[in-house]
Amino acid sequence: MYDVIIIGAGIIGGSIFRELSKYKLNILTLEKENDVAMGATKANSAIIHAGFDPPLKSVMAKYNVSGNRMYKNLCTELDVPYENNGALVVAFSEDELRNIKELYKRGKTVGVPDLKILNRDETLKREPNLNNKIFGALYAKSSSIICPFQYTVALFENGILNGGKLRLNEEVVKIDNINSEFFVHTRTKSVFKTKFIVNAAGIYADKIHNMVLPEEFSIKARLGEYIIFNKDQGKLFNSTIFQCPSVKGKGVLVSKTVHGNLFIGPSATDIACKDCVSTTETGLKYIKKMAKKTSRKINFKSSLRNYAGIRAIPSTDDFIIKNYKKLVNFIDVAGIKSPGLTCAPAIAKDVLLILKDAGLKLIEKKEFNPLRKQINFLKLTSKEKNKIILEDKDFGEIICSCENITKGEILNAMNRCFDIPSIGSIKRRCRASMGRCQGNYCVPIIVRMISKKYNIPENLVNLDSSNSNILLSRTK
Repeated sequence: MYDVIIIGAGIIGGSIFRELSKYKLNILTLEKENDVAMGATKANSAIIHAGFDPPLKSVMAKYNVSGNRMYKNLCTELDVPYENNGALVVAFSEDELRNIKELYKRGKTVGVPDLKILNRDETLKREPNLNNKIFGALYAKSSSIICPFQYTVALFENGILNGGKLRLNEEVVKIDNINSEFFVHTRTKSVFKTKFIVNAAGIYADKIHNMVLPEEFSIKARLGEYIIFNKDQGKLFNSTIFQCPSVKGKGVLVSKTVHGNLFIGPSATDIACKDCVSTTETGLKYIKKMAKKTSRKINFKSSLRNYAGIRAIPSTDDFIIKNYKKLVNFIDVAGIKSPGLTCAPAIAKDVLLILKDAGLKLIEKKEFNPLRKQINFLKLTSKEKNKIILEDKDFGEIICSCENITKGEILNAMNRCFDIPSIGSIKRRCRASMGRCQGNYCVPIIVRMISKKYNIPENLVNLDSSNSNILLSRTK
């Protein structure tokens, strides 16, 4: 019997999981994929939004500013990269300048700190590589950037350290409600019993809801495509650059990543298939065209790769965070579109209050450990590097030469995977194969390392999700 089962291991499920691990509870997260952060969390804009964009009185607005304030401390505790680089919303006409002034008023109303309206010269002084035809910009100092999947991995690692449990490859197919207790059935024929369920299933949250309650909302898929560039392009801008938002979202942005790359995107195309994350020629052409409006200085020949993610767009057009009078022990945390990443830690705090009001006893653990540490070899001093190499010679061997990732870091990432690692799971933990050659050199080595460590044939090593084998058979 579990006290709480969370369905879904993305940024929302992970935030709630870690928050619950602070208390004397038996908690479990079920995830249908072979790793955490495999849905919208894996492919999004990685922006911690300031909070001026959501409509006033929306649920999104309720959590945005408070979530933003929590990230710096959380990233310090969990030892993941975070950069407070600020953001600009750029106007290309007088009409857009008026829209930006409205965003400024909205931001001040909800308590966004350090907002400024900049004129053309002030904007170009801050970001000289912008299109010089701009009219001005809204500057939000509190906007930041993180790595969403590294952060989510850290949430689960810390939650497990503090007693929480995670089961991967467990797709929920049925939920029985018997005498106010839930029996959660998965595709592996497993059955898990719990007093409370938190539905954080992302794009499939409507499907999970409908297993226990009458249909109340629906979620459609919106495809967002991105292009990421080499680190030479990451030096073009200091801030995240937005164009004026539209009804489909915040538009195509241009931003550096916490690791020094540049990326542009996303597109916004509503699609029928919730699992389709292929990029399209039309979508990529669109984001290139829009990025050129922001700046003519981007060298598109320096692109590393393109990718796409799915956003969960609810029929309510707002977050759905609530339980129900007829079923107080079932909590929906659904329709979490942008700024969901920003709101996640604040949402987790509120979900605990909903659970408490529904009857869950929250007794704090005195032994809770908020810290999670990892070795980022590249950021160490020469003295620190030499000391580690003396203790473990694997840290003296570079495997990924593009990102300077050592054998020791890759082995450490393998040990920190929750399942037999894939190339993707290692990539998300230590950045091996994320560089200029995109794994042409290091991936064959990593395949052999996984094969040797877990005693499995090389052709059974996955690229990312289950059954994504990258080798078929030995040729000689």
